[in-house]
Amino acid sequence: MNVENTLRGIRSWSEDDRPREKMLHKGAGSLSNAELLAILLATGTKHYTAVDLAKQLLQLCDNQLTVLGKKDIKELSAMVSGVGTAKAIAIAAALELGKRHACEQPAEVAIKSSAQAAAMFKPMLVDLTHEEFWVLLLNRTNKPITKFRVGLGGVHQTPVDCRMILKQAVVHLASGIVLCHNHPSGSCFPSQVDKMLTRNIVESAKLLDIKVLDHIIIAGNNYYSFSDENTLDV
Repeated sequence: MNVENTLRGIRSWSEDDRPREKMLHKGAGSLSNAELLAILLATGTKHYTAVDLAKQLLQLCDNQLTVLGKKDIKELSAMVSGVGTAKAIAIAAALELGKRHACEQPAEVAIKSSAQAAAMFKPMLVDLTHEEFWVLLLNRTNKPITKFRVGLGGVHQTPVDCRMILKQAVVHLASGIVLCHNHPSGSCFPSQVDKMLTRNIVESAKLLDIKVLDHIIIAGNNYYSFSDENTLDV
């Protein structure tokens, strides 16, 4: 794209090259990451189109959406001139919707493996720089009832109230529980604290005739399953 086109903006482009029109006529799958991001930005600046700004943002993130997803609103708005708070909020909101969409499982699908359970949590935990502890409640046929966060902590540990987990399980008439938290350090192996917490929740849940089916630890693209490793009751 030449400088003259850049100054005139996206409206001067061929209709097939404009992100919105291209998406309308050819579908979202035909757009590059920069073009999709440009639609969120909506407008450019005097000297740069929205696509130019989008490309700059992506270049500063090594052209990886996972890196972009780790940026908070303050960081996003400070990365490129012309991307202020409003645009940063739009980007953060879209990324969050994408994570939630990736985490959703049809209510009628039963959770039968650690891979399925991990897939429900990984999109919203993989990019975090702090620990979060989540719980998935299941009915008697292992179909999801709801999931919720019970702990938000620092880099190395998250405080978790076992009573809160069991209270929600009873309220929702759950028969099964899947625990999940992330390790920002990148190591998916459980710490002694993780093992003790798991054991306490497993034993407490037994008293209510509720079974803890697994505890998943998400670390980057990997995960650890207490169930797969036969360490739930150890």
